Amino acid sequence: MTLNTTVGWIDGEAPLELSGGTTWGMPFARGTVASADAVAVRDSFGQPVASQAWPLATWPDGSLKWAGIALPATDSPSREYEVTHDVGTSPAAGTSPGVTVAERNDSITVSTGPLEMVINRSGSTLFSSLSRGGTTVASDGRLVSLLQDGIADGACSVSREGFTGEVTAVVLEQSGPVRAVVRLEGTHRPDSPTSDKRDWLPFVVRFYFYAGARSVRMVHSFIWDGDAEQDFLAGLGVRFTVPLQSELYDRHIRIAGADGGFLSEAVRGLTGLRRDPGEDVRRAQLAGRPTPPLAEWNEEVSGRLHLIPAWNDFTLSQLSADGFELRKRTAAGHAWVGISGGTRAAGFCSLSDTRGGLGVGIRDFWQSHPGQLDIRNAATDGASLTAWLYSPEAQPMDLRFYHDGLGQDTFEEQLEGLEITYEDYEPGFGNPAGIARTHELTLFAYGSTPATETLAADARAASVPALLQATPEYLHSARVFGDWAPVDRSTPARAELEDRLDFLFDFYAGQVEQRRWYGFWNYGDVMHTYDFDRHVWRYDVGGYAWDNSELSPDLWLWYSYLRSGRAEVFRFAEAMTRHTGEVDVYHLGPWKGLGSRHNVQHWGCSAKQLRISTPAYRRFYYYLTADERTGDLLSELVDSDQNFLGLDPVRKVRPDADTYRPDRNALGVGLGTDWGSLAATWLTDWERTGNPRSRDRLLGTMADIGALKYGFLTGEALYDLDQGRFDAGRERIQVSHLSAVFGLVEICSELVDLVPDEAFERAWLQYCRLFLATEEEQIDAVGQPLPGIYLTQAHSRLSAYAAARLRDPDLAARAWESFAEGGEHLNHENAFTLQTIEPPYVLLPVDEAPTVSTNDASQFGLAVIQNLALIGDHLPR
Repeated sequence: MTLNTTVGWIDGEAPLELSGGTTWGMPFARGTVASADAVAVRDSFGQPVASQAWPLATWPDGSLKWAGIALPATDSPSREYEVTHDVGTSPAAGTSPGVTVAERNDSITVSTGPLEMVINRSGSTLFSSLSRGGTTVASDGRLVSLLQDGIADGACSVSREGFTGEVTAVVLEQSGPVRAVVRLEGTHRPDSPTSDKRDWLPFVVRFYFYAGARSVRMVHSFIWDGDAEQDFLAGLGVRFTVPLQSELYDRHIRIAGADGGFLSEAVRGLTGLRRDPGEDVRRAQLAGRPTPPLAEWNEEVSGRLHLIPAWNDFTLSQLSADGFELRKRTAAGHAWVGISGGTRAAGFCSLSDTRGGLGVGIRDFWQSHPGQLDIRNAATDGASLTAWLYSPEAQPMDLRFYHDGLGQDTFEEQLEGLEITYEDYEPGFGNPAGIARTHELTLFAYGSTPATETLAADARAASVPALLQATPEYLHSARVFGDWAPVDRSTPARAELEDRLDFLFDFYAGQVEQRRWYGFWNYGDVMHTYDFDRHVWRYDVGGYAWDNSELSPDLWLWYSYLRSGRAEVFRFAEAMTRHTGEVDVYHLGPWKGLGSRHNVQHWGCSAKQLRISTPAYRRFYYYLTADERTGDLLSELVDSDQNFLGLDPVRKVRPDADTYRPDRNALGVGLGTDWGSLAATWLTDWERTGNPRSRDRLLGTMADIGALKYGFLTGEALYDLDQGRFDAGRERIQVSHLSAVFGLVEICSELVDLVPDEAFERAWLQYCRLFLATEEEQIDAVGQPLPGIYLTQAHSRLSAYAAARLRDPDLAARAWESFAEGGEHLNHENAFTLQTIEPPYVLLPVDEAPTVSTNDASQFGLAVIQNLALIGDHLPR
């Protein structure tokens, strides 16, 4: 039996060239594919192409659920591809040359065909050489950083010290015919042997190699592990040595500006001189070709070359989202000369001569400002190119907490603070030590100076990598990620709801731009709630500022992408996933595996909880892209139930001390945000690795919830950490409006279909049916009305789920009524209309919408998505 599926480029059109290869994730319906060995790829003409597939997840029956699939580099990518899975046969391998890997005791050498990289197993370099066609174009790639010991405020002096990344471990993670991945780990070590500073900034770097590629993808992640009171990171970058041998007039600098423009210069320029060297000479230099022999030049120029300045150093600095500056100088100790400026640079530059060179592109360069590109010593034989991920010209990172505590020394005082600023403060908890950041770079190995058109294409490829994806219809047919359905505008009612979903996404995408939600630690997140008096988001008010996944905007965006296939939705969700999985979560220290609740600073809140770090938000990106870094984040959480021992998430308000017994490895765990996060963790680990611990804890706690007298309505149950099971004898009712708005709905809907458990399904249906039921219905069912019923619109999807499973038209009607009741502004004819607020009320004209907050956006969006999927046929006319 042969099963075929078409995949296309997420941005619509095929790239003109696939210079670096590509990888994507692909789901398969339960029971249809035995293993990744059966997966093959054909182009749009039906011809087999080289491909490599590996398992990302399996179904409970052992069949393949998700696979990562890689294609090699090619000069002519197909407009679409067909994924085939021939049951019982091996896929055609295609005819492209493959990646080769040579492992030695002290190094790993990887060749794609066009290029080769030699990676030492330890030491101060990420790689010792990168060559193209046998010629070294870069060497001694290394991580560099600058540590400053204070913030200059005019009253004291500060000093900076240089550090270099020291590699301590190198692992060949994947080696196949199409794709190889090498993972490096280490820390930054002081450059001075007499320094009293410790090693810091643990890092992980991955290099990705594809058959036929002339570029290497590099993913760099680091953990900030300093003392915020005294450690100020003043620069973080990747530096490469670029050997140059040509004459100075045949050495070429190319730096991308904005909108596809390039600075195209030589170390010794031959244009604009008082005397003309000759048109052929000028054109050759501008094009990056070798200039004609000197004998063919105008002697008035060739005899005076030593009098033309040699420009040794070039810099592009992007210190904000709205401006970059280009400048150059002849040597240290001489003044910089301004070249030009602009708004948003592409984050790409190259340095080359007639024998080859290096190009480097930084993804999300201006969005993640402050960034910088440096070329130094271009007039010497050993030039350097530094891609600064954090510019040394910017103000150093100041990660100290933003206020002095305001006297909130006790839980009682902190709860009072929560009442006024919504900030859950606690001394010592606004600590950033353990947060992380990931950057993606692309290294291009050139055999000569490329044409500007090639460089422009390379800059685009580094900035927006080509990605293949399956259609929403296929993803839906595979029955992954629970209850959702592709976009459907077949009736006026459906079209109206789809329009409102589109509006919400477009509004938030517009707010990112208008409000400049950019920057090293901020890009990817959105704000929580709006201040209509000041006409700004509440960026400075406690828990109303950065959202940190509060009420699941991550889920709203990913389900919106699954339904629509829109590239702009994917990029938005991707940026949010990169941010919330790295910056909002601790990756080492006492809170490892926990995330920080919403705050003025991403790490500022004392509520460190699983509801922020949950894999429910990141598994989409992992499965759709096969991204190894996201896989690391998922693996970090495998034993996250142990975190409850070190930090009670409800320590300030827990009324029942008997439900928190860390001395006996037993503690009260909420059946909403807590168990939902644990269930997402165990499910993801089980399907990724087959880990029996995760399987048993997932299935065991599901059975225990089903055995509880009041099921999910119990609210919290005593969890035995050793056994991974709940005490099923607890009898009480405690309902929270937050329990089902952090991924619980989505995970439960998956689990009910994935692993049959009648008691668990009955408990979940009871919760869904009763949450928005009348008091009379609640009393009749469980003997009392349910407290804590808020967020009516968001919870309408619970009624919708019960209506669909029980085939109850009355519940379906209630779901739509609750959906409308929870957002009265949606019933107005002019719902979501924008108004423009003019100066002087704000810094710039901005758009506003009624009752804007991530609460409205994500919960309205999720309610629409799941109500349409579950009971769409019962839309009111």
